[in-house]
Amino acid sequence: MNVDWLRELCLSFPGATEQIQWGYDLLFKVGGKMFAVTPLEPAPVCLSFKASPESFAELTERPNIIPAPYLARAQWVGLQTRDALPPEELARLLRDSYDMVFAKLPRKTRDAVSSAKPLARKARDEKPAKKKRRRSR
Repeated sequence: MNVDWLRELCLSFPGATEQIQWGYDLLFKVGGKMFAVTPLEPAPVCLSFKASPESFAELTERPNIIPAPYLARAQWVGLQTRDALPPEELARLLRDSYDMVFAKLPRKTRDAVSSAKPLARKARDEKPAKKKRRRSR
């Protein structure tokens, strides 16, 4: 797993976006809620993502996978090495993370993401307000 592969995969999910936050962490979000985080500089955890309660228990028993710092109470796991999981399994788990976060979004946000319309589109589609004319002196 490398950052390019991770970006390509996560951004392929409907409505997924990326954002740099907390200095050097690359976050992947849907509807403004994060579903995966990877640091862009060396760190003890190279990728964190949400897991189901069953997956969380199973994954944290494996080597090089720990409860994610600061996010474990929300069932997030952290990979300590880039090869902690095979790419196929990691891709499935990241999609599961996306799906879990997506399912918790408000219905209006889910509908906007599902129809592939950006949330800000409404403001752009409305007619622009007329500008006031300045009087010439």
